[in-house]
Amino acid sequence: MSSKLFYGMFAVLFATNAATGLAFYMSGDLTRILGEQNTSVISAYEDRLSQMRVEIDRLHSRVYAQAGDINMQLQEVVQQQDVLLEQQQLVRALVDKAGQMGIASLPVPSLPTLGDPTDLLATTDALNLMLTETDAVMTSIADTASSRTETIASELNSLGIYPGQLSSDLSIGGPLLPAASGPESRDMLITANHVMSALLRYNTARTSLEQAPVHLPLAENSYRQSSGFGNRSDPFTRAPAFHSGLDFAAPTGTTVLAAGEGRVIFVGSKSGYGKTVEIEHPSGLLSRYSHLSAYLVEIGQDVSTGLPIAKVGSTGRSTGPHLHFEVRKGDQALNPKRFLDVGNRLRAQLG
Repeated sequence: MSSKLFYGMFAVLFATNAATGLAFYMSGDLTRILGEQNTSVISAYEDRLSQMRVEIDRLHSRVYAQAGDINMQLQEVVQQQDVLLEQQQLVRALVDKAGQMGIASLPVPSLPTLGDPTDLLATTDALNLMLTETDAVMTSIADTASSRTETIASELNSLGIYPGQLSSDLSIGGPLLPAASGPESRDMLITANHVMSALLRYNTARTSLEQAPVHLPLAENSYRQSSGFGNRSDPFTRAPAFHSGLDFAAPTGTTVLAAGEGRVIFVGSKSGYGKTVEIEHPSGLLSRYSHLSAYLVEIGQDVSTGLPIAKVGSTGRSTGPHLHFEVRKGDQALNPKRFLDVGNRLRAQLG
């Protein structure tokens, strides 16, 4: 039984009793029965009737207050739902952006529609369930993004590459959203901000990964590694010599790919290397591709990871068609295998 009905029944009950008592009091029979000697009893009963009228008025006021309170609560729920609808647009934008970045999530819960306007409990429960489910989706995205960011950063740090600050743009816009009145909705905005921050960091880490020369310079299954990095027997003199890169045997004309995003700073012939392309990466590293048969880029050109830049050949000091691949920091040659191993591990982990 609702409180409104409960108080209404009591109001009717008191009103009925009071009216009945007043009718008895006003009747001549009652006056004659009591007589003059019982005027004090009549006076006391009249006082009781007055008290009952006050109680009736108080109950009526309480019923009206209850009804007004329900209407006010309904207004607050509707206003909260309107604000949550705007916040859901931001949440959906974040979920879509996460999907574009390879982070899958559960569907975003939809806002419940208002049912019976007097059923505040059901409406409030539906809103709270939506908030709980949305928070779970947001938390999952933030946790996944943070975990992947840490994985990328750890691997790149091992190569001396440190992702920059949160300077990347997620391309998410929209109006400044007001905070809803309830603590749960404020928590949802805090969670959404946490997700946005996590995605920004992940986007920066992904950008650093794309810029690093950790990607295969040849398509898979198009080559075989024919020589490693470090000391080896020189193929011409058979004397010990230092080999500053990796050799990948492949047919002449096989497409050579950029191992990372950067800018072409050299296209031409180098002594011993033959036809060569060099790419400078934002981290300050340089990748070198030698013994080429043809160029597909020019100096000053910005290239993305995996872009075709040249063709395999056997120019320069070479015993057969292959790609000589180097990673350098200044004048120092670094072991390319460490870089390619990092790229392989991250591809396996991140998909």
